[in-house]
Amino acid sequence: MALTTTGTEPHALFSGDFWDDPHPAYAALRTEEPVRRLALPDGPAWLLTRYADVREAFVDPRLSKDWRWTLPAEQRAEHAATEMTPMMILMDPPDHTRLRKLVSRSFTVRRMNELQPRVEEITQELLDGLPADRPVDLMREYAFLVPVLVICELLGVPAEDRDQFSAWSSVMVDDSPQEQKYAAMGSLHGYLGELIERKRTEPDEALISSLLAVSEADGDRLSHEELVAMSMLLLIAGHETTVNLIGNGVLALLTHPGQRELLRADPSLVGTAVEEFLRFDSPVTNTPLRFTSEDVVYSGVTIPAGSTVMLGLAAANRDPEWTDRADELDITRDTSGGVYFGHGIHFCLGAQLARTEGRVAIGRLIAQRPDLALAVDPAGLTYRESTLVRGLTAMPVTLGAPA
Repeated sequence: MALTTTGTEPHALFSGDFWDDPHPAYAALRTEEPVRRLALPDGPAWLLTRYADVREAFVDPRLSKDWRWTLPAEQRAEHAATEMTPMMILMDPPDHTRLRKLVSRSFTVRRMNELQPRVEEITQELLDGLPADRPVDLMREYAFLVPVLVICELLGVPAEDRDQFSAWSSVMVDDSPQEQKYAAMGSLHGYLGELIERKRTEPDEALISSLLAVSEADGDRLSHEELVAMSMLLLIAGHETTVNLIGNGVLALLTHPGQRELLRADPSLVGTAVEEFLRFDSPVTNTPLRFTSEDVVYSGVTIPAGSTVMLGLAAANRDPEWTDRADELDITRDTSGGVYFGHGIHFCLGAQLARTEGRVAIGRLIAQRPDLALAVDPAGLTYRESTLVRGLTAMPVTLGAPA
């Protein structure tokens, strides 16, 4: 894909056939313009595409999550920090440190590991219900349902509400008009606020009730707004990314039959396979925005203070300077150091759960439905239009009889 626009004009990225396969554009950017200024609907942003730059930027304190750095100095003080949504992913230390410490008391590795039997049960129930004699949309009837049912149980959200909150989530994550995003955010905020108040009087064993109870020795605890924001983050991140991990991973195997047979012959490879799916077709393509508190230099390019920056995860994870044969799928690859879950203090809190869901959902599907095949030409598949996530709108397949 040729790069023919100037630094202030709209770029071929995020439009047209880019959604079908963004990697030729990313490759061209890494080579020709690794730090690229793009014109986005909400204003200009700088995109970093090289692995070394992205990994360094994750831990660069000059790249802040505080949008107020984009304001002139005389206006910055007029906007209090309380105006910001108290969502951990949008915060710098010490606020981020405080919230992560509180949440980590409930969101433990042990708690995530204890979920695995339930993940296996949910996955098996869904697999048992998939028909052998007609095409199905694997995204809607499987890839979506596994993580959404798991996150509902984890948080204590009624499963019957899953379609509604998923619709709000999709609007917020996809490139929807700004007024639709605000409306969806408001609806989800209101829904979770009511749910949290119910949990205060009717607590259960789920995560929201645990977050309500958690406190530090000095009495510090999550405020109502912090609880709503945290629940919103966990709900969206807990199903959006894993839906696409499962979908992208299954499609990668269906379009790389040699790798699929390798996994079928050795199911123990499912762990490294999931890591490779995360690298090869990253379900999170770019990070939420960061803002420069002073001039920064990456790949010889100066990004001025007060600028908006995106870290290109999908581009970085295919950087040949980081890993050999970067455009090839290899489920035996050592992906240590991959940035698909982030890096540093913002490393994904739910990485352990996402990996578990991916291993179980993909591993069991491939093992139990040996005749699984696409019901359409891969060229006919379409992707969601989102600068944050990469995922199929649908994946028609035939499953065949269970093994």
